[in-house]
Amino acid sequence: MAHIYKLLAGVILCSIHACSLGQNLSGIENRKTFMILRQMKRIHSHLCLKDRTDFQFPWKRGNTTQNKMTQGSCYHPLMLQQIINLFNTENSRAAWNNALLDQLLSRLDHGLEQLEQMEDDNLACAYLGSVVRKYFQRIHHYLKKKEYSSCAWEVVRVEIVVCLSLI
Repeated sequence: MAHIYKLLAGVILCSIHACSLGQNLSGIENRKTFMILRQMKRIHSHLCLKDRTDFQFPWKRGNTTQNKMTQGSCYHPLMLQQIINLFNTENSRAAWNNALLDQLLSRLDHGLEQLEQMEDDNLACAYLGSVVRKYFQRIHHYLKKKEYSSCAWEVVRVEIVVCLSLI
């Protein structure tokens, strides 16, 4: 039941202008990304409750400190790159509407380009890169274990919506 509330909180957070990829990208761009992710939905989430899992997202929304802002400048581009890698596969192409998938990848790529222009070199980035890669390895492993089923992709789609709402 907590997972459903997490999903609803992510959707609500992402439907308002304040939801952003860091604070660096415009709310309009984010709303378009979330709109595409919602349009990609092919199966009702409640039909996939048995398939849900905790991917152990490594960050929580909270008070913004200078350290968190520095970390954010590292992991936002890392997260976007990993999401692009996740959806830019043959298995993803087989699961989703390719026109919507192309729009999503284009939006994410554009967001990544914007963030990389502002990126600072930081020693914390190497550690955070490892954390982000492990998180996405869990997602890839889950998809493979579930044989890239429709429900597995729906669980991942919902996870990405929540993920994007929290970074």
